[in-house]
Amino acid sequence: MASKKKNVEKETEKEAVNTPEVEAEETAAAEAEQAAPARDYDAELAAEKDKYLRLAAEYDNYRRRSQKEREALYSDVKAQTITELLPVYDNLARALALGSSDEAFLKGIQMTMNQLESIFAKLGVAAIPAVGETFDPEKHNAVRHIDDENVGENIIVEEFQKGFTLGDKVIRFAMVVVAN
Repeated sequence: MASKKKNVEKETEKEAVNTPEVEAEETAAAEAEQAAPARDYDAELAAEKDKYLRLAAEYDNYRRRSQKEREALYSDVKAQTITELLPVYDNLARALALGSSDEAFLKGIQMTMNQLESIFAKLGVAAIPAVGETFDPEKHNAVRHIDDENVGENIIVEEFQKGFTLGDKVIRFAMVVVAN
């Protein structure tokens, strides 16, 4: 009997609590709870989107930087290889300057020199002009100065060793004699 009495009391309490004012308050509280998490989701979504955009930008920068590094490495290796071949060029130029009584030998050296110059041209290697040019410390290395009134000041009068560029980069400076 006591249990029946408790059940009746609970039902009466529920009926008393479910008045229209209480239901409106409960509905407003439920809507407030639903609205608050929605704002949190928007903030989280914005934060994740920001992280994604930053990561995408960082990856793009990494890709560009690594591409530039690869190109620079290729250019450096190419310049180093050409620098290693320049003594061969110098020796062929000396052999041509000395000449020979054997025409076939001299022709063979000339053909080898032409082939080496052709390879240099394909790789973008160019000789630095020297004799008769104005001295440029970014391209020429002055190893001696002479006084000559017939030649203008800072004009190159003799070239000891030919200089070369690879694109805009000097891979060997020309060793020259400059008139003062």
